[in-house]
Amino acid sequence: MKKITFIIVLFFGAFVFAQNQNYTIKNIEVNTEYQDFGVSYYGENSVVFASSRKIKNARNRKWYLNKQPFLDLYKGTVTATGEITDVELFSKKVNTKVHESNAVFTKDLKTVYFSRDNYINKKQKKDSNDWVLIQLFKADVNEDGEFVNIEKLPFNSNEFDTGHPALNFRENKLYFTSNRPGGFGSTDIWVVDINKDGTYGTPVNMGPNVNTAKKEMFPYINSDNVLYFSSDGFREGLGGLDIYETKIIANEVIEKPINLGIPINSEKDDFSIVFQKGNKTGHFTSKREGGKGDDDIYYFEELKPVKVNCEQFVEGQVREKDSGALLPGALVVLYDGNGNKIESVIADKYASFSFKVACETPYKVVGTKENYDEDSEIFTTSNVVDLELAIGLTLAPSEFVNVRGKLMVNINPIYFDLDKSDIRKDAAIELEKVLLIMRKYPNLRIDLGSHTDSRAPDLYNMKLSERRAKSTRDWIIDKGIDPSRITGKGYGETQLVNKCSNGVICSEPDHQLNRRTEFVIVNPEAIKQ
Repeated sequence: MKKITFIIVLFFGAFVFAQNQNYTIKNIEVNTEYQDFGVSYYGENSVVFASSRKIKNARNRKWYLNKQPFLDLYKGTVTATGEITDVELFSKKVNTKVHESNAVFTKDLKTVYFSRDNYINKKQKKDSNDWVLIQLFKADVNEDGEFVNIEKLPFNSNEFDTGHPALNFRENKLYFTSNRPGGFGSTDIWVVDINKDGTYGTPVNMGPNVNTAKKEMFPYINSDNVLYFSSDGFREGLGGLDIYETKIIANEVIEKPINLGIPINSEKDDFSIVFQKGNKTGHFTSKREGGKGDDDIYYFEELKPVKVNCEQFVEGQVREKDSGALLPGALVVLYDGNGNKIESVIADKYASFSFKVACETPYKVVGTKENYDEDSEIFTTSNVVDLELAIGLTLAPSEFVNVRGKLMVNINPIYFDLDKSDIRKDAAIELEKVLLIMRKYPNLRIDLGSHTDSRAPDLYNMKLSERRAKSTRDWIIDKGIDPSRITGKGYGETQLVNKCSNGVICSEPDHQLNRRTEFVIVNPEAIKQ
């Protein structure tokens, strides 16, 4: 279909074809020698479609490019065998002297989106090249089925086409066809958010896994968030527009589309597929040989669903348990239901992580970070394709930490005033943590060691550290801990943790690393008791 055809109808490397003969199809009786296409379901038993058929007792103004009457929307009743009967013009208020087609309704049938020439309030607008382009409209549907409050959507433009509306199941996204700037080819599939307040987001192109350098048109989204569309841009197409399907996960098309194959697709244009409730039967449009006229509507029944791998995304952040602070750099590991490691990632600068997972499968996610206890989440995915699982991992600071091959109580540094050994208030807060651990593990024994930096005589530093070790041990014993469970010793500057020994110039932070009090676990096995 060239640009002219786009206006008339208002609009794999490694691609895989669906099984041939996976559908039964038939050309239905409603078709005429003119254009008939674009079925949309209107409640349980009614359909709306576009046609350029002649209307009795009407002028039947013809469009000069194809010598057929202008397209109007028609309403009919769909039978159990897919036939469309009792056909009549849908609404005099929506059908005008220009083209209308491709209507899609919300589930409550109170709102409709449809394509029309750039014509509103009985005025027609053209682009800078003197073309009347296609625009997307929205209207309310009153109790009599009439379109009221008709308005153009705000992301239309007089300078490019916008049409072929399709709603997702949640009705918070509107998919459409457009040749607007920023696309990949002639026409592309786009999507825009429908906000709760009735406003719209910014249209987003569906990307290179859908759009090609040629034409992509006529989107349709089923309840499992599978996108169906037509394209003439893929190498393995049968000819003209072919109908493809692909899944949308976390708002993105992850995998290349699948061609629905014969008999849905032919050597001619095939497009505008929709499924009835249950996703086994439906209608599509084709210009294939053997039809009744120009574009014809066909009824189909799916014999076996095309296999689409069901996948989801699990996403989340890693935070500190008490403060809620983000923990970037945490290791997050995904395990299967049998405990086998599948994949691991490092949480990014926003402490975020994500995994692609299969549907209906058990998993376990484990988060770890140095000096923190691990946290995990066990879950089983559902069978819904478009699902983002939110997993929040909260890591509590570890009670213990391995430092230089020794297991120690994990507390903040204990500071003393210059040349003093009295326990300060801020030091007492940290020592309370030591008390809690010793009470939690009644058999735990601790060797307390106090250290200094090298910026004083060696003997002075030794005596200062011994006084500080004694005052710290006495403070803990005074709180009721058995003296036999804690030993204390001052080491002065004999166990420096860096190169900052006598005569070496170091920064204050480097010296601070040596001024420390450590609580080394003597019997780690007591933790497991």
